Amino acid sequence: MSTLTLELEDELMSLLHQSNVPAPQAARELLVLELYRQARISSGKAAELLGMTRWAFVPYAARLGIPYFEMTEDEWKTEHARSDEI
Repeated sequence: MSTLTLELEDELMSLLHQSNVPAPQAARELLVLELYRQARISSGKAAELLGMTRWAFVPYAARLGIPYFEMTEDEWKTEHARSDEI
């Protein structure tokens, strides 16, 4: 495991402290969530890095406004139509 040292403004540290989560843990979680949001890691990998199951991670990310999958309205209609055919 590697170690990273960050210099953060007092205001940012204060905001992190307000979450009642230790700053290193909060920073790690934010990094993992952002990598997942950018589709640079899978939900399974994000869950692993955060020490939770994939099935716990998916709704957790959704509560934070990070969707499990993104579809346009047309893509959704196509998928819905396909499911009706089955």
